[in-house]
Amino acid sequence: MSFVNPPTDGTLPAAFGTRTGVLLVNLGTPDSTGYWDMRRYLSEFLSDRRVIELCPFLWQGLLQGIILSKRPQKSGALYRRIWNTERNESPLRTYTRAQAEKLREALGAGAPVIDWAMRYGKPSIEERMLALQEAGCDRVLLLPLYPQYSAPTTATVNDAAFRALLKMRRQPVLRIAPPFPDHPRYIAGLAQSVRDALAPLAEPPQKIVVSFHGLPLRYVKNGDPYVAECERTITALRAALGYDADSMPMTFQSRFGREPWLEPYTDEFVSALPAQGVTRIAVITPGFMADCIETLDEIGNELREEFEHAGGQEMTVIPCLNDTSAAIELLQDIVATELSGWR
Repeated sequence: MSFVNPPTDGTLPAAFGTRTGVLLVNLGTPDSTGYWDMRRYLSEFLSDRRVIELCPFLWQGLLQGIILSKRPQKSGALYRRIWNTERNESPLRTYTRAQAEKLREALGAGAPVIDWAMRYGKPSIEERMLALQEAGCDRVLLLPLYPQYSAPTTATVNDAAFRALLKMRRQPVLRIAPPFPDHPRYIAGLAQSVRDALAPLAEPPQKIVVSFHGLPLRYVKNGDPYVAECERTITALRAALGYDADSMPMTFQSRFGREPWLEPYTDEFVSALPAQGVTRIAVITPGFMADCIETLDEIGNELREEFEHAGGQEMTVIPCLNDTSAAIELLQDIVATELSGWR
């Protein structure tokens, strides 16, 4: 891709030129496992009205009072179990940065400006969009790293980007990459990750449980397409590996609060398996492009403990694509497709 240097005679700001930027965005991360960093992160996350669709007047009183007085300590303890102590950051930040760096390297000279951000926490979407503008980008491709679309994930990334544009006098052209629930490269990468994880096992698992992040049932009834997006992923993955719905069931994790969420719940489903004679399982989480607290601790620690306590003998946790070659090839393909009209 060739770029044209912008004029600097006052006709355009010197920092603004014909360049394209790509902003990878993942969910978010606290800056540390300490109380105040955890509280700031949880407050930002749980104050998003797409995440918690309750009356703000009632919800904020509960959130800023009871919930955020205790939850930061509990969440901080969970994060400490999976924290990247070498870099003093969460694994999600480590992997998202690595995805951006490896994508930049894979695209080579003359490629778009590649950057990354977090929807909640740092670096923020606004901060990195301004950085892309300062780098001379007058076109930005926003790439939410959520394989399946949902309002509390993809839509809230878009919201943050639009809010950032509101503060810019000279706005870049914005394009948003679509979700990729059954993108051929994503499914191929997931299928290979299953084969790689199962290859060293003495015996194959009796079931491969596919666990997606949950969503309140009310959201789906109100029109959120998330379930259909998850079904696209699991249908393609079953076909790629030759599994059926019994040998590769779909479940939902991470429910919060008392209202009904999407079922079956991963923890209840998995805990019931040993009583049915299923003592060897594998778990894959294709709703996440990178390992994080929900995959490493909720699945890797908590679910494993529940399964073993119920009589399970072996549970294999299949990693997310993270910064593997499969992940970078997928991102490369998405970027090439979405920027084709801008070349």
